[in-house]
Amino acid sequence: MQKLGDNMKKFKTDNSEKEERVKNEDESLENKLHWASAYTDKVLEKFPDKDEYVCASGISPSGTIHFGNFRDIVTSYAVFEELKKRGKKARMIFSWDDFDRFRKVPQGIDPSFEKYIGFPLTGIPSPDGTDKSYAKYQEEEFEKAMTDLDIEIEYIYQTNEHKSGRYDEKIIEALKNREKIAKILLSFMTDKGKENKNIVDDEYIKNYYPIAVYSRFSGKDNTKVIDYDGDKKITYKCFDSGKTETIDITKVRIVKLAWKVDWAMRWGAEDVSFEPGGKDHSTPGGSYDTSTVIAKEVFCVEPPVYQGYDFVGIRGLGDKMSGSKGNSVSPGKLLEIYSPELLKWLYFRTEPNKTFSLAFDSEVYRQYAEFDRKVEEMKTGEEPLSDFDIQSLKISGVSREGEYKKPLPFRQAVGFGQIVQWDKDKMIELLKAQEEDYDEKSIKERLVKAKNWLETYNREEIIKLEKEKNTEYIETLSEEELGHVRKLKSELKDNPNRTIPELNELVYGIVKKEELDMKENIKRQKRFFQMVYNLLIGKNAGPRLATFLWAVEDKGKVLQLLDV
Repeated sequence: MQKLGDNMKKFKTDNSEKEERVKNEDESLENKLHWASAYTDKVLEKFPDKDEYVCASGISPSGTIHFGNFRDIVTSYAVFEELKKRGKKARMIFSWDDFDRFRKVPQGIDPSFEKYIGFPLTGIPSPDGTDKSYAKYQEEEFEKAMTDLDIEIEYIYQTNEHKSGRYDEKIIEALKNREKIAKILLSFMTDKGKENKNIVDDEYIKNYYPIAVYSRFSGKDNTKVIDYDGDKKITYKCFDSGKTETIDITKVRIVKLAWKVDWAMRWGAEDVSFEPGGKDHSTPGGSYDTSTVIAKEVFCVEPPVYQGYDFVGIRGLGDKMSGSKGNSVSPGKLLEIYSPELLKWLYFRTEPNKTFSLAFDSEVYRQYAEFDRKVEEMKTGEEPLSDFDIQSLKISGVSREGEYKKPLPFRQAVGFGQIVQWDKDKMIELLKAQEEDYDEKSIKERLVKAKNWLETYNREEIIKLEKEKNTEYIETLSEEELGHVRKLKSELKDNPNRTIPELNELVYGIVKKEELDMKENIKRQKRFFQMVYNLLIGKNAGPRLATFLWAVEDKGKVLQLLDV
């Protein structure tokens, strides 16, 4: 017991030293090698002679599987890909913990589902009224997103695994070692924690069973194990029905191991070599540390190389999300505005134990632009990229091979896309009129994503002609400024078929004075553009004015709004 009692203290010390070491390593990581390579080195150092390396991740489908959970996948996937690159046989598995209990009703789910609390997630109906389970309803969207991201995963469904009997012997092993497990769990508890839960060591050890039982009377886990025969049979009480039952767990498979025990057991069952975990599991004395001791002392299993990862933020929609609360953003939602390669790159370029943010606001412009610049540098070789950058791009699906053609900037996709009503052919015509030549595939893809970004998340930035003349604004203009607007209207009316270069010369030339220096003329031009934008779209700024005037379909409305 003394040895176990030292566990908490030992892991605090080990983790403190590890955190300091990782911090020092991180400072120079970009100048050395990619984090996926560093983690793979650790895997091969710990397990040098395995025939196959298993990289694992998983989640309970209690609600929407969100972008934070996605970091679990990409961290493991990066190591999986690196192992294959080094010629190792590897598997990438994802466990759907769909035999977990339904804990609470997420936002967006009918409150009537409260009656299913305590059922396994595969034991309750789908919210959409189909004949699939609640778990399958949550799993399908995530699996489709992984396909769209070109991330190949071997899915393991834990309800199927339990029902098949695959874990029977391991569950019996845990039951036979229930007192040892209880002591391990106690060794990670603080005195204050025990006091808050009214835990007395001897009573806890005596009454502890490392399993939950889904009652055959109610279907719920509102049960308690009251006897164990030391082998295959348990007796449990169902509090909903008041009944008791004795079952052989190898014949009636309604038993599930407690989380920390289950995690340790599955490391051995799947022979896991690498697995990441969230910040909540990675704290000293937390789930990973506890499961590590259980794995070694109960199941005689060497735990995998583990990597904790930090939270992912979100801009424009609030902060940290929770799948069980129903207010989260799934990878599928992210793919509505991000290209698959860009989304993966945002994760792969950032060390997992560091935070970063995804964006539903204007920050997305910068992210697309930075990604495009890195891709151009890699493809053209004009600017040398670090090995770190190159590996981040490659694992995101960007190849160094093939001809490089500039993609349509996302900012232009948003600005001009709405002018041409998101029509790809009109967009190509507009770009050619500006003598711009962009990759047609990127035009098609980014117009769709720009439309989603603008109309779903940033409607305040939508550009459209005002319905009526802005008389209130007109009254603020000086006589000289009114003259400039009248000049523009007259020129547009007299020659409505100007090209973009001709319109560009017009709008810059109306207010230009030869006797003024460049600085003064630029100031006058900016003021003129601001006036025209306010009169046409009610904003101080907009897309390139010449392009807008060329592309806008309702030329008569433009003349009406400029009638000052």
